[in-house]
Amino acid sequence: MSRSLVQPIGQKRLTNVAVVRLKKHGLRFEIACYKNKVLSWRSGVEKDLDEVLQSQIVYSNVSKGVLAKTKDLKAAFGTDDQMEICLKILKEGELQIAGKEREAQLSNQFRDIATIVMQKTFNPETKRPYTISMIERLLREIHFAVDPNHSSKKQALEVIHELQKQFPIKRSPMRIRYVVPEQNSPSLLDKLNAWSASIISNDQSGNQQRSIICELDPSFYRDCNPLMSELQGRFEVLSFCLHEEGDTNMDQYDDDHENMELPPRQVKESESAIPQLSEALQKQTISVNGENAPKEGKRCSTCNVVVGDATQFREHHKSEWHKHNVKRKTKNLPPLTEEECMVELAMGESESDLKEYSF
Repeated sequence: MSRSLVQPIGQKRLTNVAVVRLKKHGLRFEIACYKNKVLSWRSGVEKDLDEVLQSQIVYSNVSKGVLAKTKDLKAAFGTDDQMEICLKILKEGELQIAGKEREAQLSNQFRDIATIVMQKTFNPETKRPYTISMIERLLREIHFAVDPNHSSKKQALEVIHELQKQFPIKRSPMRIRYVVPEQNSPSLLDKLNAWSASIISNDQSGNQQRSIICELDPSFYRDCNPLMSELQGRFEVLSFCLHEEGDTNMDQYDDDHENMELPPRQVKESESAIPQLSEALQKQTISVNGENAPKEGKRCSTCNVVVGDATQFREHHKSEWHKHNVKRKTKNLPPLTEEECMVELAMGESESDLKEYSF
């Protein structure tokens, strides 16, 4: 009796993979990669392509397993070398991920960028770093959008320049020690002055060597190596980011900058609303023996007033005012003041009012 091989039905191959897609010359090309490896390769962390590519094959549709045609590869890339094309797609293509996964990835990268910005910047007024929540708010103010195809550090350095155009924010200086021959120290000092560096110490280190410790803007770091080659010296970084030492009241710090960001018109409106709100609350406060109730006491959340001590609070719950507001609350209606409640009950219009406000 012959036995036929049973094939699984509904099997989908190449579905649990990360797909990188590149459209060129009106054609779509895709490659299958391991998840969480594409970004690592693009950032330079992963070097082994075997850990990134599941196969060195170019597809026109990975999920359906459709291979790209050779003539299409030559027309789009000028070659049919699969490995060369895979590298090009991996470098320039768009990583295809699910919507929720993309949202989580962008959210995490946004947080990473904000953290890097916080570590590399400070407030020139207080000489202390901004809080992470403040940095995130500033990024949203300039409508910063995360680019998943670039590293967080690169985007953080770029966004710092954009923030400096609109907000008081500066790069944290680096602390560097330079060691040069004594005869070349004047040239070094002239260069540091041109860089607006802050000299911390200038000492002789023996053997006719001059040791200079300074703080300077990190943008000049790339020029340090050719400068030391020219002056026949050496340098070492003592600290990459410097901030003012000491405790900072972060809550007050954030509040100050929130007020700074608000336009004058909004600040004036908020300030003018304070006395109006206070007067409204005073009108709703129950009077005892012709005097206003004390500010500190039990609050009735139903009537939105401060009643007073425990005895007055119990009496208030027995009043027609409170009972009527309870009925209004069950219908999602706003509470009435005592005077409004008495007028409404006297006129017998409570039912019509409830119908007017009901949803």
